[in-house]
Amino acid sequence: MELIPVILSGGVGSRLWPVSREAHPKPFMDLPDGQNLIQKTFLRASRLEGVVEVLTVTNRELLFKTEDEYGAVNTLKHSQGFILEPFGRNTAAAVAAAALQLEATHGPDAQMLVLAADHLIKDETAFAAAVASAVTLAAEGWLVTFGIQPTYPETGFGYIEAQKDAPLKDGLKVARFVEKPNLETAEGYVSAGNYYWNSGMFCFRVGTLLEELRQHAPDVVEAVSKTIESSRLTTSDKYRCLALDADAFAEVPDISIDYALMERSSKVATIPCDIGWSDIGSWNAVSELTEPDENGNRFEGEVLSHNSRNNYVNSEDRLTALVGVEDLLVIDTPDAVMIAHKDHAQDVKHIVNQLKAASHTVHLLHRTVHRPWGTYTTLENGERFKIKRIVVKPKASLSLQMHHHRSEHWIVVSGMAKVINDQQELMLNTNESTFIRAGHQHRLMNPGVIDLVMIEVQSGDYLGEDDIVRFEDNYGRVDN
Repeated sequence: MELIPVILSGGVGSRLWPVSREAHPKPFMDLPDGQNLIQKTFLRASRLEGVVEVLTVTNRELLFKTEDEYGAVNTLKHSQGFILEPFGRNTAAAVAAAALQLEATHGPDAQMLVLAADHLIKDETAFAAAVASAVTLAAEGWLVTFGIQPTYPETGFGYIEAQKDAPLKDGLKVARFVEKPNLETAEGYVSAGNYYWNSGMFCFRVGTLLEELRQHAPDVVEAVSKTIESSRLTTSDKYRCLALDADAFAEVPDISIDYALMERSSKVATIPCDIGWSDIGSWNAVSELTEPDENGNRFEGEVLSHNSRNNYVNSEDRLTALVGVEDLLVIDTPDAVMIAHKDHAQDVKHIVNQLKAASHTVHLLHRTVHRPWGTYTTLENGERFKIKRIVVKPKASLSLQMHHHRSEHWIVVSGMAKVINDQQELMLNTNESTFIRAGHQHRLMNPGVIDLVMIEVQSGDYLGEDDIVRFEDNYGRVDN
């Protein structure tokens, strides 16, 4: 039986700002062991028995970054598929799109395992056993959820109530889903013994899922089907990619798979499991991944502490000092610092809302921005000038482009650059440079086998990233 893990990578993780941002969301945050959450999810999915493909549903702007992260850890070389959303439309749309795509490519008997890209599972052996049980139930026509055995009365999760008198092989029939409870209610759930945290992971037979969706959420299936009909499917030797049409996708109902289907269907079962699961939903959860010192402090980076207890500091780029403080979260990035009391870790999202309301770019981008061809880092930004460090991957190329309002100086730091500058084609080695006037078409390429590193100095009346007119591009970004 074919098993296709479907990784949903759509959340921003605003409670983990300033590390998590819209262009660098929570799944791409590096953890203390050096891997990030989306890499861990991909590896965990790839290692399961019976897997023939890993399908990822993500924003179209994150495709190339996701490819890079997978490529850094992918040793099994499973077939890969991508469904690219122009914008988020909640989980029912993502799951329906994946199911329709898998029905077309693998048939209705294939099984899909829905996983969130930003969850952590520490016990991979127990996870694999839970998936095997879920696959068995899904083959019998059940819509299977994974219920996490609660270890304390958590008020930040939804719960699954299982029917005590309806045991199934390796699982239980679901009586109902319940919303995030208050503390007293959560304590009652834990005491009852038949309530589980709703992990947001699912396993279905593709045909069964679509039948149930057509019965309980026909508007979702119909709208997603119309979207796929007007969308562009591309294939290569590396992967299959379906880019969803924006106009059609805007008509899809914005609803979660829980509300659209799981709470309405009578065919829902749960696999109770203890797999070391965490949704890494706050900086408190992140801090638990680091061992505490004798004062209960947990530090990532260079930190000095005096008479301070139970703090978490994440500061990779510079020295941080604590004096006489307790129970603080200190998150330091090159362009933003967040300090919060541990009791208010969930409130970080309100700062992100303020940044959005003020149109402040620090909620969207880091100083280092990933592009299909590599990265750029803004080193300094002043009146009429901006300085960037640009890294171009081997054999990669920026678009053939032009700027109306700025000129650029390019200086090669290491590697070799092939440059189109107006009517000239140049080869630049280390310490060589060129000047590009505003209005001149230009292109930067790395013909070598190592990274090209260069410094770009921009000068002009307007230095915004939107002052780009593209004429040719290897990544489908040419303006109409």
